[in-house]
Amino acid sequence: MKKIYICIALLACLVASGCKHDEWFDRESKSTITDEQLWNDPKLLTSLLANYYNRLPTLHGVFNTGGMTELDDAMWSGHRDQNWRNDYQFGDDYGRYWDYGLIRDVNLSLENLETQSVRLDATQKNLFRAELRFIRAFVYFEMVKRMGGVPLVTKQLIYDFSGDPTPLQVPRAKEYEVYDFIYRELEEIKADLTANNSSKTRANQYTALALESRAMLYAGSIAKYNSLMPNPISTPGGEVGIPATMAADYYNKSLTASKAIISGPYALFNENPDKGANFYDMLNKKTGSEVIFAKDFAPGVKVHRFAYDNIIKSMTEDNESSSTISPSLSFVESFSYLDGTKGTLRDKDASGNYIAYTGIGDIFAGRDARLYGTVIYPGTNFKNNPVRIQAGVAVWNNGSYQLTTSAELGKNYTDGQLWTGFDGPKDDAMDVSNTGFYIRKFVSDASAASTRGTSATNWWPWFRLGEVYLNAAEAAFELGRAEGLGYVNSIRARAGFPANSLTALTTDIIRNERRVELAFEDHRYFDLKRWRIAHIVWDGSESDPNAVVRGLYGYRVVRPGHPDNGKYIYERMRPSRFRRARFFRLANYYSSIAQDVLNNNPKIVRNPFN
Repeated sequence: MKKIYICIALLACLVASGCKHDEWFDRESKSTITDEQLWNDPKLLTSLLANYYNRLPTLHGVFNTGGMTELDDAMWSGHRDQNWRNDYQFGDDYGRYWDYGLIRDVNLSLENLETQSVRLDATQKNLFRAELRFIRAFVYFEMVKRMGGVPLVTKQLIYDFSGDPTPLQVPRAKEYEVYDFIYRELEEIKADLTANNSSKTRANQYTALALESRAMLYAGSIAKYNSLMPNPISTPGGEVGIPATMAADYYNKSLTASKAIISGPYALFNENPDKGANFYDMLNKKTGSEVIFAKDFAPGVKVHRFAYDNIIKSMTEDNESSSTISPSLSFVESFSYLDGTKGTLRDKDASGNYIAYTGIGDIFAGRDARLYGTVIYPGTNFKNNPVRIQAGVAVWNNGSYQLTTSAELGKNYTDGQLWTGFDGPKDDAMDVSNTGFYIRKFVSDASAASTRGTSATNWWPWFRLGEVYLNAAEAAFELGRAEGLGYVNSIRARAGFPANSLTALTTDIIRNERRVELAFEDHRYFDLKRWRIAHIVWDGSESDPNAVVRGLYGYRVVRPGHPDNGKYIYERMRPSRFRRARFFRLANYYSSIAQDVLNNNPKIVRNPFN
């Protein structure tokens, strides 16, 4: 009977003039957002964009410690169940990225914006449209630099249930066609992005130019260096491989975009007179004018655990935090001396005898300040506290030194002085440096940043001015223009080198500058690929210092009565946990396409070698 009364009451509301529509059926839902609300509310659209920005890809993901040890100048020193990272051979699918889910979401959003955003003013609509197209261009760049040419899909594909899926099977575009699409998109939208020019976390005019700067440099490099290979990597349809004749145009486009940014509102970060600390602060502090576009983090909203994963051993704030990235000796030696000489550390003299140093950090004196800003090495500080990196003692015995380490970190030797530092290094150890070095770059020094409860909030740089200077230098150099020299010298001056420290550029100088300036920022792997030298650098040779991670251990000399007593000597070593040299094959220049993609679309051409 109660049900009948309810039905009668509802019917009465429908026909009676006293019942208002907004009281019942036209009342706005408290839990559901309608299309009309979404596409006409700037705040809701901004939230939708935030979701898409959050899905922008990197090779392994933002602040991915394990990925950095696979492709940068470092080894894994964390939990043993992941020690396979030190035996890593790049598989055919390494770096694969084929995200048409995100492409579809963006395409659908663009279409809805056109048809349903009737209450947005033209400026708002143009801005949201431009941001969506930027995200799509970014995703296509991330796909083309891994996969080569990919299907260019710019509208949603809808199945008509006819039984014929052919209209949905889009073939791969030529590799250069994808780069050309990216360029056209960015050129068309950059003016509409000026409303965001004050933002570092949403695409703006200069963010579009930064993507142009990077993408066009990649295209130019592939056009040039792929053609110089004994057997250029290509497919008959051009899905892989860019004609060499296109290189100059791409380099010109990269240089033009770079110069527009350099003449814009940004400046190289230079707020701290201590050049090494300044380089660290550049990405640790959310101040200054170098960062163009970043993925941001905030307490209680979104945090990351990079400090938790990589805090130096003696400064852990959480009983489960770790020290998993151990930078390589080869990387440390890529930072040259300020007098212009190569960065090879002077551990022995010409006769092969140890060189003894008064302080444990003296061997690193006079170096490019970016070394300090990137790596924690013996004799330095972190969080205003001295690090305790010492491998052991060197005891003089029968005409030679006997190098010994303590089984226990932080223990003193029989003479009452330090034997092995609490920060190691220690061979075959877990959660302590295995090479003699820790990573400093990106490891937040904020209070409790290395704890699970608080974590870190420093940002991840998608684009910053330092890269743009190097992009400009490389493009200018490839075009035979002298202006590239000034860009590199500006970067070096910020690192403590004298003004105009270089008088000429070479390919090796440019490539090494990128190695030291952009370390651990998701560039190294792709730089080596676009220059077509990855298979040379990571050649699988057990004697190659770049294919094999090596370390440098410092020992306190115990030689009473001798002038070297109490000084420090250094020994090069190969960590036991680094099992096998890295081996990059020709097949790795383009990642394999997943079998399900090939099965679903017979028009998709396989990549070479797989």
